[in-house]
Amino acid sequence: MSWRAIALLSFSVNVLLVAVWLVLPKHPLAGSLSAPASPDSVSTNGARPNIVLRRQFFSWREVESSDYPTYITNLRNIGCPEQTIRDIIIADVNALYARKRALELVTPEQQWWRSEPDTNVLQLAVEKSRALDDERRNLLTRLLGPTWEAGDLVNLPRPSHPGVVLDGPVLGALSAETKQAIEDINARSEARMQSYLDSVRQQGKTADPAELAKLRQQTRDDLARVLAPGQLEEFLLRYSQDANSLRAELGQLRYFNATPDEFRAMFRATDSIDQQIQLLADSTDPNSVQTRQALEAQRDNALKISLGADRYAEYQLLHDPLYRQAVATAEAEGTPDAVQTIYQINLAAVSTQDAINGNTNLTANQRAIELKQLEADQLRANSLAMGLSLPPEPPAPQPPKRTYTFRDGDSAAVVGMIYGLPESAIRAANPGIDFSRLRPGDSIAIPRTALLPTGPPLIPANGQ
Repeated sequence: MSWRAIALLSFSVNVLLVAVWLVLPKHPLAGSLSAPASPDSVSTNGARPNIVLRRQFFSWREVESSDYPTYITNLRNIGCPEQTIRDIIIADVNALYARKRALELVTPEQQWWRSEPDTNVLQLAVEKSRALDDERRNLLTRLLGPTWEAGDLVNLPRPSHPGVVLDGPVLGALSAETKQAIEDINARSEARMQSYLDSVRQQGKTADPAELAKLRQQTRDDLARVLAPGQLEEFLLRYSQDANSLRAELGQLRYFNATPDEFRAMFRATDSIDQQIQLLADSTDPNSVQTRQALEAQRDNALKISLGADRYAEYQLLHDPLYRQAVATAEAEGTPDAVQTIYQINLAAVSTQDAINGNTNLTANQRAIELKQLEADQLRANSLAMGLSLPPEPPAPQPPKRTYTFRDGDSAAVVGMIYGLPESAIRAANPGIDFSRLRPGDSIAIPRTALLPTGPPLIPANGQ
């Protein structure tokens, strides 16, 4: 608790001066301190007294204690006001639990490799934070009584700026002074960035990516002066523009699921290259364009080395929406081994779709029919690739039956002429019927085929 020595030095000196002032007037020669002493006045007392004034130094170690009740007692013994005691204890306990939160909580910010926060981690962090806060409040209640909040005038920290979260095993272990330095650097960085954005907005211009990159580099340089390399990397993995861009890219890929080691390796491989690319963002001269293309190729090769051949191939494939669709389809059915087959089916379907859309010999209706059939074929092929059983083909719809009621003089040949059908078709549609024995009022079936018209008979039947 030695950090409070500076905060209360002024109070301590004042206590010491008051004590000296109370003691000095009681000395027999106190009045002589206001004017030089004359030889005559000293000699009348018979002998010159030997007075030695010794300066009393105040040490905060005499007051401090690792035991809070003892510490409070020591503060009262030196005459510290109750409100000051309350503020000191509240500030100290708050600082203690701020450090506990920084070191003991696992927050989503610490999982910098994830593009989306882990909801389980978030829930556990909320529960742990609530438990620590309850513990803090209970401790203050035991030390200061149940009404301690009513007299809380300090309750540090009360930041006016949200700042950045500095927790976890690396950033959480930083000293209070280093954390404050980081907060100051971050505040200055945001102020510079906002000032630049306001300036270009007032001029009716858009922000220059290269200028933004320079401002971000200035912040990095400031951080490098107060953080060790490992600490700086942890901060950049959380809050740098390059890490944010990498997280956004992996979030769009959806299924890459980079591990912490993979994300760190990708960041290390691309961070410095990305900074150089950003400085050339809007440059259009041939040399700058060529340099940017070379840097992009260098970045791609660095990613390949950092991930290894297999993971890099997966990373590249996931940039294709058709491959992501194949992964989604396979995962939905629990058949991840079918991804490559589904991907090839998707590629073939797109190629066929392009051919259908480009066929100028098809009418709009024909094209719609072809595309619908292609969609059905693609779904069927994907189902077979995933080992799913196909539903049975629905039976072809049967046309409704037509009947004809015989009249006097009718025969199979006459009925065929009426409907535009050969006599053999009429007889085939009515097996087992002896047409020579049909009488007026008997009915026979009239066949329908896809190749024959389905409208009214050529000759009105039954006089209709």
